Amino acid sequence: MLRALLLLKRERNLLFSLPVRGYKNLQVHKMANLVFRSGLTSSGHLCIPVLIIGQLKHLTQLRFKDIKVKLDSRVTEQAYGLAVTSLNPSPTDTKSLFVNLASVAALPVICSRHNTPSRAHSITKIIQSSVYGDTDEHIVIVCEHSDVYASACAVARALPLYSKKSEANKTAATISVEFLVRGNDSGSANPYVELTTDEISCITNAATGVRLAARIVDTPCSEMNVDSFLTEVTKIGAELDITPTVIRDKELAAKGFGGIYGVGKAAKVPPALAVLSYTPTGATQTVAWVGKGIVYDTGGLSLKGKLAMPGMKRDCGGAAGILGAFYAAVKSGFTENLHAVFCLAENGIGPDATRPDDILTLYSGRTVEINNTDAEGRLVLSDGVFYASKDLKANIILDMATLTGAQGIATGKYHAAYLTNNGSWDDALMKSGLLSGDLVFPLPYCPEFHVGEFNSELADMKNSVTDRHNAQASCAGIFIEAHLGFDHPGTWIHVDMAYPVHSGERATGYGVSLLTTLFGVYSKNPILRKISPEIPSVDERATKKARIN
Repeated sequence: MLRALLLLKRERNLLFSLPVRGYKNLQVHKMANLVFRSGLTSSGHLCIPVLIIGQLKHLTQLRFKDIKVKLDSRVTEQAYGLAVTSLNPSPTDTKSLFVNLASVAALPVICSRHNTPSRAHSITKIIQSSVYGDTDEHIVIVCEHSDVYASACAVARALPLYSKKSEANKTAATISVEFLVRGNDSGSANPYVELTTDEISCITNAATGVRLAARIVDTPCSEMNVDSFLTEVTKIGAELDITPTVIRDKELAAKGFGGIYGVGKAAKVPPALAVLSYTPTGATQTVAWVGKGIVYDTGGLSLKGKLAMPGMKRDCGGAAGILGAFYAAVKSGFTENLHAVFCLAENGIGPDATRPDDILTLYSGRTVEINNTDAEGRLVLSDGVFYASKDLKANIILDMATLTGAQGIATGKYHAAYLTNNGSWDDALMKSGLLSGDLVFPLPYCPEFHVGEFNSELADMKNSVTDRHNAQASCAGIFIEAHLGFDHPGTWIHVDMAYPVHSGERATGYGVSLLTTLFGVYSKNPILRKISPEIPSVDERATKKARIN
């Protein structure tokens, strides 16, 4: 009895001596360093918060001796056991183990076939509500090996980099993320497997790419204009020992890039096409990722309303995601030719703005009658994908963009919509979404039903549909493919991620995890090769057969 009272007194004194993080600290921006490790290390200090996250089935299998090093003397085995057994995720649940300095969180039990098995979105939400980022903290993730990559990217999404808060923490804290990876033999003395150094390096690169993409999207156009975006491209190029190719302003017009130039010519900062090219020895395939980089979209002379315009700094999300993915892919040892093409412009208004009724000649040579200056993304992307085909000789072209509001209606806030001229890629795209946490879902691919929406009496086509109730998201993608040509022999994939690019007021870094997973078979890194789906044949005959079937 006396021992129990002494222990209670000790705990009470300790509670009053611990720092309590209140409401003000909730406002501190989580501008923290992110470090990944395999296995567990000691917290090193009683006041360093620890958050343990996992599915309930994994947490109940987690023995106290396996996690004890993270809890030090703070939590007894009995207290830990009671907390885990009392978890009732609906969809998630978090229990405090020791005031707000140690807690355990259970991920949702239910996971439908169109959701990621990693429960990545719930990981992000739990960390956003539990990790403050103003001091060093530890996160432990208990999961299967197949969920490690998506889980790491989910952590990165929860820890954004951009902030202009005056009270933001000036000293960057370190968030240490440690994995307990379930092995095949749950009855062994050590049922967990170690991640290799290469695997840790790969998830670190991916997290860096996610946070880079999110920072660019979160940054307002007053700071992230076309010049600033080009600076980001140049920095990544320098880190990878690649010098970007840049075509901009009137040179775009002179070389026939009527889409990019027409959209951006009214802005104070002129538009640009920028390309990062990675060409390793021995490559047999050429992949091009083309990103829509509208740094701000006023709608042009077809001006957006006051409620529709806020948030349009995010219209560069496709290009930002591709920049982050390119960084992660090259750093992790991409084995084929990889080009990142950035179609950069501000869709502004002014005396030089493109008008409705103007006719632009795009890089493909096709003429486009403008009937909506707010349908600008398809114009810049059409120039980009044709450049990827004609100049870069890419046989696999993927464009990614915050293209249509209709995407949210078609596939919602979490699933990007995709189209492809090669149906053999459907399975690979769906699996990549599930394994990466960047979810996708197909749109109808039927050019014969949709290309007629762009009929023009004066030009080859108009840039906006006649009937807004006829699969708008599909039609927007078909507009882009029309400039490649419906007989294009290579593979073309279109990803519309207008809604998944953000969650609330924060960018998600969408696309980095998806692209690196989809093309992981072209990586030297074992974790990407293991989770990547099989890439279909990309020869001309296979593409034509898939299109017909």
